[in-house]
Formats: sequence, structure tokens, C-alpha cells
Amino acid sequence: MLDWDKLRIFHAVADAGSLTHAGEVLNLSQSAVSRQIRALEESLSTTLFHRHARGLILTEQGELLFEATRSMSRRLDAAAARIRDSEDEVFGELRVTTTVGFGTLWLAPRLPALYAKYPELKIDLMLEERVLDLPMREADVAIRMKEPSQADLIRRKMMSVCMRLYATPEYLRANGTPQTLEDMANFRLICQNVGAQQVSAGAMLVRELLAYPVRSTFTVNNYFGVLQAVLNHLGIGLLPDYVTEEFGHLVQVLPEVESHEIPVFLAYPEELRQSKRVAAFRDFVLEEIQAYRKARRQADSAE
Repeated sequence: MLDWDKLRIFHAVADAGSLTHAGEVLNLSQSAVSRQIRALEESLSTTLFHRHARGLILTEQGELLFEATRSMSRRLDAAAARIRDSEDEVFGELRVTTTVGFGTLWLAPRLPALYAKYPELKIDLMLEERVLDLPMREADVAIRMKEPSQADLIRRKMMSVCMRLYATPEYLRANGTPQTLEDMANFRLICQNVGAQQVSAGAMLVRELLAYPVRSTFTVNNYFGVLQAVLNHLGIGLLPDYVTEEFGHLVQVLPEVESHEIPVFLAYPEELRQSKRVAAFRDFVLEEIQAYRKARRQADSAE
């Protein structure tokens, strides 16, 4: 039977990469930490760290044990958070993952309203295209542009988005406005590279656009970068349609050109079903989406 205390110390050392830094976190002396690591290595009859002047590097066996303690740590954190969730209060850390584009352009601008309602909430927003493993506690809540396939998840479709072409009025005044896809030969296209991680519907539309003899291109590996280039009048950008709410001055170009609808799902592990933090975040996002849909309907009827 492995000693829990030694595993806790091992995890701190592996995470910090240093006996000294781990000791500071654990409030232990370096020599005490070192003794516990040696004792753990002896009990396992293996070497867990390579010692270098720059610090400690995990051996292959150490990597296996660190993966296990990391999983244990996440599950313990989740359990502690669930225990702390009270009937009337929402507080503590909530790890949310979503794509760079959605997180920066749609979610982050709305978070002040959530913090105003729950000032003791601590959101760790992880923006990356990689799908994090919710059952393994890499995150508490995910907002993805595809229905999650992992088991033991509660999932809900929130909305759909489309990719469309946008430019600033300044760019169009200086360069004209394309009337057909063939006209794009005279304009600069700003988009994600076909090989970049992105929703398949967006990548398909990029391929279709690049099938035409586009004069100039500027590619970025996320939609936030595409938006910044468009706002600075660099060209015509392929962007998700939700950007028009925050940047209403952008002009849609070639309105008949758009991607297939892209579903947006919110998901979280079954074990967090009763979490007050997750419920508060879920309800907030759904309220914001309802407000977003209403604003879109009003804008469409005004056109």
C-alpha cells in the first residue's frame, strides 16, 4: 500500500520540478522532502527522478506515477469543491474550457455580469482548440463547437453559429466591395489556415474560398487574430457570425456565402450535476444566449 503522504509530496515535487520549490509549497524543509522521495523510491524499487543541475526531471516510471497522482488530485479537488458547494452560495474555482475564438469574442466580454452576481467565484478560463478530458477532470465545464463524444457527460446544445465574410467600411471604401466569389481575386482574404485546428464547417468554407484565385491572403490560427486583422482594415475576414453583436460596424460581404450551421454545446461531468458553481455558470450562459438570440432576431427584423 502506497503512503498517501509520500504521494502528496511526490506530486508537489513533480509539479514544481524542484525539491526547494516543493518544500515551500508544502511548508517542509528541502531535506525532509528529499527523505520522503527517497523512501517512496525505495518502496517502489525504482528511480522516479533524474537529478540535474537545473532541477529534477521525471523518469519514465515517474511520469507514470505523476499521471496517476495528477488524476487523483483533480478528483480530490472536484470532490472538495462539491463538498464546499452550499445551498445558498456560489464560490470557489470553476475551470471552463472553450475555443480561443468563442472564449475571447463571445464569453469573456459577458463575464463581468457573472462576477457581479457571484463575486466569490474564481473562473479559470482555458482557451484552446484541443478537447480537454472532462471525465478525467482536466476541466469542469466545456463549451465546444461539436457535440462531445466522451461518456458520462451532461451535454446541452445552446446555439448554432455560421461562418461568414466581414470587412470594415473603411476597407470597402478603399478597395470596393466584391459582388461575386470571382471578384475575391481583387481582395485580401483573412482566414484560418486550412490545416489549423478549427471546426470542420469553417475549414470546408476556407477550402471553397481558396479554390478561387484570391490575390492575397493572411492566415491566423484562431478567430481572435482574424478579427484583429479585419478591424485594422487588412482585408475581408471569415468570422463566426456572433462577432457582429460586439462589432456591429462590420459589413457582411457576399451574404450568400456562409458555412453550414455549427452547433455549440455546453457539457460537464455527471459527477458535477449537483454543483452550485456549475449550475450558476450554466444558467448564466443560457440566459446570455437567450438575450443574444433576441438581439439577433430584432436586428434581422430591422433589416
